[in-house]
Amino acid sequence: MLDVLVTYDVSTETREGRRRLRKVATICCGFGQRVQNSVFECRVTPAQLEELEARLLAVVALDEDRLRLYTLPADYERAVRIHGIRPVHDLKEPLII
Repeated sequence: MLDVLVTYDVSTETREGRRRLRKVATICCGFGQRVQNSVFECRVTPAQLEELEARLLAVVALDEDRLRLYTLPADYERAVRIHGIRPVHDLKEPLII
């Protein structure tokens, strides 16, 4: 499994841009959890990472938007300092719904 940080900045000056923003967030929700407005932490397989990136690239307008995917080291939690409200779910723990 890979821990991936997805960040994006989608132009919302037009109706189409606002639509892209919603689509990008929806795609990311399917792969991980939102930790800030345009930041998601995802725990994925290499194949899922390829799918996530392909789906996002199919939506964003590269001449107007920015998309970054960071593959994090296995022990990234030790390097992250979180202040304020913490994420609802630890991606390395089971999620019971």
